[in-house]
Amino acid sequence: MTPSRSVLPLLRGSALVFALCGLGAEVSAQSTAQQGAYSTSSSSVDDGMQQQGGASGTQGQVSDTVNGAGSSGTVRLQSNAQQRRSTNGSNSTLDERQRRLNGDESLQQDELLQPVDGPVRPDEFETYLRKLGYPGIRRFGQELMSGRGGFDAPETSGLVPADYVIGPNDELQVTIWGSADADLRLQVDRSGRITIPRIGAIPVAGVKFGEVGEVISRRVGQVFRNYQVSVALGQVRSVRVYVTGHVKRPGVYNVSALSSVVSALMRSGGPSAAGSLRQVDLRRGKELVTRYDLYELLVKGDRSADRVVQNGDVIHVGPVGAQVALVGSVNRPAIFELKPGEKVEDLLTMAGGFTAVADRTRLAIERLDDRAKTRVTQLEMPAAAGQAPASGDVLRAFSAVDATQPVARQNKRIRIEGEVAKPGEYVLPPNVTVRQALGLAGGLTPNAYLYGTEFTRESVRQQQQLSYDRALRDMETEFARASATQRAISADEAATFEQRNTATGRLIEKLRQVRPTGRVVLQMTPGSDQLPDLPLEDGDRLLVPARPTTVNVFGSVFSSGAFLQEPGRSFSDYLNQAGGPTRGADAGAVFVLRPNGSVLSQLQRSSFFGLVGDIGGTKAEPGDTIFVPERMNKTTWVQDLKEWTQILYQFGLGAAALKTLQD
Repeated sequence: MTPSRSVLPLLRGSALVFALCGLGAEVSAQSTAQQGAYSTSSSSVDDGMQQQGGASGTQGQVSDTVNGAGSSGTVRLQSNAQQRRSTNGSNSTLDERQRRLNGDESLQQDELLQPVDGPVRPDEFETYLRKLGYPGIRRFGQELMSGRGGFDAPETSGLVPADYVIGPNDELQVTIWGSADADLRLQVDRSGRITIPRIGAIPVAGVKFGEVGEVISRRVGQVFRNYQVSVALGQVRSVRVYVTGHVKRPGVYNVSALSSVVSALMRSGGPSAAGSLRQVDLRRGKELVTRYDLYELLVKGDRSADRVVQNGDVIHVGPVGAQVALVGSVNRPAIFELKPGEKVEDLLTMAGGFTAVADRTRLAIERLDDRAKTRVTQLEMPAAAGQAPASGDVLRAFSAVDATQPVARQNKRIRIEGEVAKPGEYVLPPNVTVRQALGLAGGLTPNAYLYGTEFTRESVRQQQQLSYDRALRDMETEFARASATQRAISADEAATFEQRNTATGRLIEKLRQVRPTGRVVLQMTPGSDQLPDLPLEDGDRLLVPARPTTVNVFGSVFSSGAFLQEPGRSFSDYLNQAGGPTRGADAGAVFVLRPNGSVLSQLQRSSFFGLVGDIGGTKAEPGDTIFVPERMNKTTWVQDLKEWTQILYQFGLGAAALKTLQD
């Protein structure tokens, strides 16, 4: 049953009576708070609830519900904008349309102001450094200017500062609970006000965000009591700023009202190659609000001068100042912009100081003014730290480990192992010899075999490796040249050449796996009782083995192995004990590897009488190794007969042809 018009005022009055009796009122709105917004809240607690005249004239819809005697009256308030959004269910579409109507062109600007990717062309100073031999040295802060560090991202989230000034087109999320319940999203209109149903219009433009909650709470307190108010900032308005001076894309930009000087500057692409990173002015009308030095952010991480921009602000980038390059052993080599009065020590601070292995006693400076004269001079540190470099100068820090230091002035770290009294690693002063080091290790044990001492040196190993690689390359080149010039006159010869080339390739691959040891052959006789007086180097290794009891025979013999060494026996005795050379052995190339690292070869004593009478009669020492190589390029008697037959055949043909010509 629908009540008549005369009954409605009575029902409305009854609801107010119940409210005045302390039954309470609830104010609610259908809205969703923006995620991540930061709020400020205030509360007001009084006895009872007030109702002011004229509240019915506020924007919104009011419906009163009375649920019998003693029940609470519920007052539901919903703003017209929220009612429209809840009706069509398309909040994002209306928000975007509203932004368009308010002249907010940030949607188009977001698409137009993305950082330009691609290679950055070096400026004139960077090109000059490349000519000097310093490629890859860029201007300090280039990553910031290219936008790759994310500084150009719009500031739509994060903590809203308390001094942020509310303005038109800002959206406030107002939540009221207690005796009244409301959840509203209100946009500040062009006159700087928000309108709350049953409360009325509240001017908030020009109020700081940290104080807007108290302003709204005082206004709500004129209508309700026993309530609490929380205010959060929803969507932020856009402001229009002017970016001028030496920037990559000067112009007018719509940015978020939370944007700072740095973020607004990066939207324009940052300072150009001719623009300064140390003179960025923020002007508001005729007033210079701040002069921002981007080096404070890049070097110290200080953003205290990075102010929030306001509508109509001008960001002006001045021309670049004096530029000086610092390269070499510093933590951040780059081209730095200097202010008047800054010294070499300030330049080192910008570069992050010396590296851990830098030579901190000197710097080399190449002055632009002295290119036709001395060109390069040296600065002694730290005495020259107070000098002021000129624009275009190039300073270089040296490494303390790249250059080889004099060996005679250095202590030596060596390792002594084997049959000594105190084996281990030793740090010895300069000019110590092998013989002295052996004495410092406590001397030899009774079982030491001094003739077999193995002495290795790192510098020798490196030189051996270089020589070995060079010889291997020459061998490979020679094999390739011989293979290219070979011509086969039959299929058998072609197959033989192919097999030979395959075997040569396998041999070279095996030789590549061999690594020199760096052993130094000590010139000693088997009866020597002391080592040569050889100066030591850092990294040397001395190994004194125990006295062996065998002589080794390997290679193309019938029974390879180790044979017990007996005094007075010669190489021929041990070779006969191994069964002697095989039929395929090359008896004229037998060699012996002595315990001290030297080699005794049959080829050193050219003779046509074989092993006996040459090195075969030499007395064998403990630890000797006799090696009998295999004969290379072996042929069978059938192959030899075939070759001789072809030779005789060709000779016969030639003789017959000659006889025919004579007749």
